[in-house]
Amino acid sequence: MTESARKLRQGRVRLPFATVRGVVAASLLVLNTLFWCGLLFLFALVKLVVPARSLRAGVDRVLNGIATSWVAGNSAWMRFTQRTQWDVAGLDDLAYRGWYMVTCNHQSWVDVLALQHLLNRRVPMLKFFLKQQLIYVPVIGLAWWALDFPFMRRHSDTHLKRHPESRFDDIEATRQACEKFARLPTSVMNFVEGTRFTSAKHCSQHSPYRHLLKPKAGALALALGVLGERFDSLLDVTIVYPDGAPTFWQFLCGDLRHIVVRAQRIAIPPAFRGGDYARDPKYRKTFQRWLQALWHEKDARIDALVELPGVRRPPRQT
Repeated sequence: MTESARKLRQGRVRLPFATVRGVVAASLLVLNTLFWCGLLFLFALVKLVVPARSLRAGVDRVLNGIATSWVAGNSAWMRFTQRTQWDVAGLDDLAYRGWYMVTCNHQSWVDVLALQHLLNRRVPMLKFFLKQQLIYVPVIGLAWWALDFPFMRRHSDTHLKRHPESRFDDIEATRQACEKFARLPTSVMNFVEGTRFTSAKHCSQHSPYRHLLKPKAGALALALGVLGERFDSLLDVTIVYPDGAPTFWQFLCGDLRHIVVRAQRIAIPPAFRGGDYARDPKYRKTFQRWLQALWHEKDARIDALVELPGVRRPPRQT
């Protein structure tokens, strides 16, 4: 036994309280995930081996219910272990049986937990567009697959120049996912920036926005192209971390003291429902201009939020 271990055992060395909080929170997250994923995988196996469409629709309801319970469990341990002050507005009058496109600025993995915590049982289960590599995340990657989350390949511009046919890979993935979504009310979530904000990414993009990366319209437009007639509206969410975007571990340790969230429902222009983003250049340019205008409004909204009394401007990430 090492000297430090001996002192710890004798009670002469104590772990920092924040670290203890982080370990407890992480343990509760893992236990909650393993419990609900065990049930989810059982019903996913039934869905996989039984071809009857009517039965599969019923299993989808059960799978979504399990995922909703997992999110509720996460909210429970967050309330138990965290001391975050939530300043939230704009989430009234949402319909749990409605259909929503949801978009949000992206700064941290904490964004996902925050969105799930706030929107759980207010709107149908959030289905995220995910990078293809995330399917290999232990346990949770398989859960995302079972819940029919669409996995996107995110080809680089260099790859697309050499293999232009790859541009249509995500179209097929989105089409297949959205056809499955059509069976039940669904909230399709898309971080249109495609990646988390950092100062380095912001500079390399020469982004015209102060707080945001350039939006990527493809997945959003493709989902509207397949399910446009079903969506009630676009739910645009803006998240601000007044003390700077936390890492996931900082969040678990209770370092996230304050989070500001604003949401607004935006009518989806009828012309965008059922359009062909990939093959119609005029439609593509019109859609991009619409999304860029929304992003300029969001950038101004973040400026206003960081100027609220008691809210200091967050430092830039690196």
